[in-house]
Amino acid sequence: MNRRHFLTQAAGTLAACSLPAAATASFQKASGMDYAPQGKPRPVVKPGEFVFAAAHLDHGHIYGQCNGLIEAGGTLKWVFDPDAKKVDAFLMRHPKAKVARSLDEILDDKTVRLIAAAAVPNVRGPIGCRVMNAGKDYFTDKTPFTELAQLDEARRVATATGRKYMVYYSERLHTESGMYATDLVQSGAIGKVIHVLGLGPHRLSKASRPAWFFKRKEYGGILCDIGSHQFEQFLTYAGATDATIAHAAVANHANPGTPELEDFGEASLIGDNGVTNYIRVDWFTPDGLSTWGDGRIVILGTKGTIELRKYLDIAREQTTDHIYIADAGGERHLAVAGKVGYRFFGELILDILNRTEKAMTQAHAFKAAELCLLAQAKAKWLTPAPAHA
Repeated sequence: MNRRHFLTQAAGTLAACSLPAAATASFQKASGMDYAPQGKPRPVVKPGEFVFAAAHLDHGHIYGQCNGLIEAGGTLKWVFDPDAKKVDAFLMRHPKAKVARSLDEILDDKTVRLIAAAAVPNVRGPIGCRVMNAGKDYFTDKTPFTELAQLDEARRVATATGRKYMVYYSERLHTESGMYATDLVQSGAIGKVIHVLGLGPHRLSKASRPAWFFKRKEYGGILCDIGSHQFEQFLTYAGATDATIAHAAVANHANPGTPELEDFGEASLIGDNGVTNYIRVDWFTPDGLSTWGDGRIVILGTKGTIELRKYLDIAREQTTDHIYIADAGGERHLAVAGKVGYRFFGELILDILNRTEKAMTQAHAFKAAELCLLAQAKAKWLTPAPAHA
């Protein structure tokens, strides 16, 4: 299928398959920590056929992880966190979940196939290894690791056990524009991809952040944390399986009271297929912006460009998921909110049941994590380095 035919067909498909307004993505706009899209249920299994649990509720992304699995037909059976307040808040949204006394109680339940977790970042790796060693698959919030040694151990355990260590790279997997752009690029709609630009600004919402958010050892650094989304998107849109870090830098420009916080980060990568990349992540979303971040991706191909304006079209539309395309045939704008859905979660459930890798390969999930760790380790300080650096 040539790219013009694909785009014409795509526009018709989008017009024909709009979801009800209530099914479009809805999320708390103030802070990305509360990003939890809700879409139209598209179950791939019958009730009870895929049982999962939620554990370690330290990051609000656990709600997005659970939403996606439930909409795909998953049955949420258990919830566990050492903090009873976090469990009570979770039960407000998922009142049918049983409260586990410990993670072991969930691990001992043979009906549970997957554990979704959003622990403090520096313990995500060890928890995942514990889950895989218990014979269950693991679905963690990003970033999946804060140290290369954790990644090495997870690779070893995943290989030894045959279990999955999947990662919630939500800025592609849980945005309709991100998933639709995946199909556009892979169809050849803009020719051969030669460069990917990723911008991931976030609102700091400093007063509402937990203590671990400001501790470098616990959150891993900005390129490791929110930068992990960008590295995963680069690998996907570039069609690369590896990359080298050409440049990386971090800074604390405006938060001297929390010296271990990196509020700015950037990196340049070169893929193993020659595709280049630049990413910028920061905590400088202004208060006047109507959502938590104007996240964008620009993909340059030999025959056109694609731009994703994921969370709003600034000063024009507060709706999500805008795609702009320019090629030899002209200019197009596709508003895909409520028209694509979130297929990753259904594919993940089927991958777990069938031991396949359609949603995401294990190699891809680990490689994105490796790149953010390598970039973080290589990053130069643009401002005077704090004592921990």
